Amino acid sequence: MQIKALALSDLVISLVPVLFVAILYFRWLDDKTQIVYATLRMGLQLLLVGYVLQSLFSNDVTAITLGVIILMILISSWIALRPLIGSSRKAILSAVCAIGAGGSLNLLLVVFGVIRPEPWHQPALIIPLAGMIYANCMNSVSIAAERFNAERKTNQFISSRNSAFNAAMLPQINSMLAVGLVSLPGMMTGQILSGVSPLIAVRYQIVVMCMILGSAGMSAAIYLFLQQEKTNSA
Repeated sequence: MQIKALALSDLVISLVPVLFVAILYFRWLDDKTQIVYATLRMGLQLLLVGYVLQSLFSNDVTAITLGVIILMILISSWIALRPLIGSSRKAILSAVCAIGAGGSLNLLLVVFGVIRPEPWHQPALIIPLAGMIYANCMNSVSIAAERFNAERKTNQFISSRNSAFNAAMLPQINSMLAVGLVSLPGMMTGQILSGVSPLIAVRYQIVVMCMILGSAGMSAAIYLFLQQEKTNSA
């Protein structure tokens, strides 16, 4: 199967459902800008990252790969706590530690324990894997932080921690339960479309799903543990 190159007209067609949601957003929430801003920013960011990745993939430099990973951790940590108004530096530092530790441990395991590429620092391999991992860590920490802050207004630490961890893990567990029955994930679909055997694609997808669940759970747990440390020192 050969995948055709998408024209600009194809991209315009894909915006039709977005327009429908934007109308609902405006009529129900009286928000004229959120969907438009998010869509424009998404398009601009992906166009820019396309050019950046093309340049990175053609320059196999370890320092550049590591620099991109550090940048991913910092940006995802800031975005994770964006819903929490007035997030302190300590909270952001907790997110950096949680996402950096939880995500990086799983990235190292997959790269050196499962895939074992030669050389290990290939940008075309490391950067996409890191993107999947840190993005899920970001979402997990964001949900955990929001739920924890809400629960702490009325509940003790242990109850708040447990509720926050459960909320953070629910999307990941749902994905594990639905994969193959409700959804065919992006990596598996991309491999199948590019001609890879479905049985091989399934193996890679199992690795990815375990990697995502593990990194998200570890990051949420580390973030909540750091909140306990902060509570004890207060």
